[in-house]
Amino acid sequence: MNSPDIQVISPDQFDRDTAQTPGSERYAAIAPSLGIFSALWGGLFDVKPGAKTGIHHHGEQKTIAYVLSGVCEIRWGERGQFSARAKTGDFIRVPPYLPHMEINVSQTQPFRWIVVRSTATPIVVNLPDDTWP
Repeated sequence: MNSPDIQVISPDQFDRDTAQTPGSERYAAIAPSLGIFSALWGGLFDVKPGAKTGIHHHGEQKTIAYVLSGVCEIRWGERGQFSARAKTGDFIRVPPYLPHMEINVSQTQPFRWIVVRSTATPIVVNLPDDTWP
């Protein structure tokens, strides 16, 4: 017998109809759109080989990500002046309102993150491409 307190969400149930940023794909796994009501949002984040996301931030949300596979460069700051690399097994913390972008440094392998956000519905504010020099 299944407990009403535990829910298992399989990949074929993930919701692609969630907030998106150009250059990436987000898939909701824990979200109200799936009938799962939680104080947190959880899902997957994919970037194809050689691709980069648009510059964006997540408003008031705090974000924690775990790099499931691949390597990426993350740029951030008011002018994109900071950068770091994250690889399989690393955790990433993104504070609220911080403009950032992700760049897949591999031309052959995608990267995938598991993402948890501090609100039930993701906030994605896509910024103009010319935000950074």
